[in-house]
Amino acid sequence: MKKLFSTLIAATTVLAGSALAQEKPTAPPFAPVTQDIKAATPKSAYVQDARGIIARNPFGLCWRTGYWTPADAVPGCDLPLCTPPEELKDGKCVLPPAPPAPAQPPVPVPVQPTPTPAAPAPVPTAEKVSFAADAFFDFDKAVLKPEGKAKLDDVVSKLGTINLEVIIGVGHTDSVGTDAYNEKLSLRRAEAVKAYLLSKGVDANRVYTEGKGEKQPVADNTTAEGRAKNRRVEIEVVGTKK
Repeated sequence: MKKLFSTLIAATTVLAGSALAQEKPTAPPFAPVTQDIKAATPKSAYVQDARGIIARNPFGLCWRTGYWTPADAVPGCDLPLCTPPEELKDGKCVLPPAPPAPAQPPVPVPVQPTPTPAAPAPVPTAEKVSFAADAFFDFDKAVLKPEGKAKLDDVVSKLGTINLEVIIGVGHTDSVGTDAYNEKLSLRRAEAVKAYLLSKGVDANRVYTEGKGEKQPVADNTTAEGRAKNRRVEIEVVGTKK
């Protein structure tokens, strides 16, 4: 009798659970959400690493991309370099933190006046020197003219008075021709200047070149006189006085 009664209770429990399971609403599946993400990559004026920090060459100058213009110059990134005691940190010239003031020992009473120590002599700093020159070229040519060689000879003669840091030659063209062709032509002109400087004994590791094509004219390209002024290599020399 007890066994029959237990069997009836178990059957009733199973039927009730089955009914509740049928009444429980089933949550509809969630539809996948999609979203188009478009990331715009800005045209950077400088080469940057994965952290977003501007890459530099061994002399502290930033590596520029073809999008760089003078308006994009970053403090401490382009010439002139930082002047001691300033230091380059994350692309900027900053002063190092001031050393902590020395702790003063307690003064016993009574005591004789302590003589004031003499102020330390000022530390001499190197004086920056920068001068520039231009070399001009014939139409569609990357051959130095005699007057261009004379200007470069004058530059070389001044190098003996300074501790040379770097020489930068930037080539330019007029507006005749395609952008791609003028980019290559302007670089060939800058390389012609570098080759002449090396022939005069300048260290190759101190000379850097780049070509700007027709992007940075200094005169009107609608006239023959203006185009002649734009066919040039700008030479900048940076160092410190000996």
